[in-house]
Amino acid sequence: MARHLWLVGMMGSGKSSAGRLVAERLEIGFVDSDDVVASRLGCSIAEYWRDHGEAAFRDAESACIAELADGPERVIATGGGVILRHSNVVGMRGSGVVIWLQAGVDTLAERVGNSNRRPLLRDEEPANKLRALLDERSDAYREAAHATIATDGLLLDTVATRIEELWNAF
Repeated sequence: MARHLWLVGMMGSGKSSAGRLVAERLEIGFVDSDDVVASRLGCSIAEYWRDHGEAAFRDAESACIAELADGPERVIATGGGVILRHSNVVGMRGSGVVIWLQAGVDTLAERVGNSNRRPLLRDEEPANKLRALLDERSDAYREAAHATIATDGLLLDTVATRIEELWNAF
């Protein structure tokens, strides 16, 4: 099986930005699983979520994760809720290194703002919803990850360097 570098964490934790930079440095491919899912669905995640619900989206996400796990070596930034399904965690851990990019609520809220692209933030004050999601998901992120990087206050270059160091250690 291929050796992947999976980046997990909340929306706004830096998975895509850091992932692109790390992939460039390692000279391997990069993919954002949310982009793959949206492409396959033929609409935005927000639209699909609204029309079909969270469970249907999670099914599509899980199918994507399974396919990516079997694909060529690359850096993969995942959707924030990917760790909610045990099968996703098993697939990611079985095909590579999983790193949790952890960030506090204030950092996440500053980074995501009031994005309409994020269905979970539509009906509530973003900081309140992010706090609730982080409380709900932190244990799952911790259990899924081989390693954690706290990204609060770090420059993108520093986060990428730490990811590379962890990648090289595995």
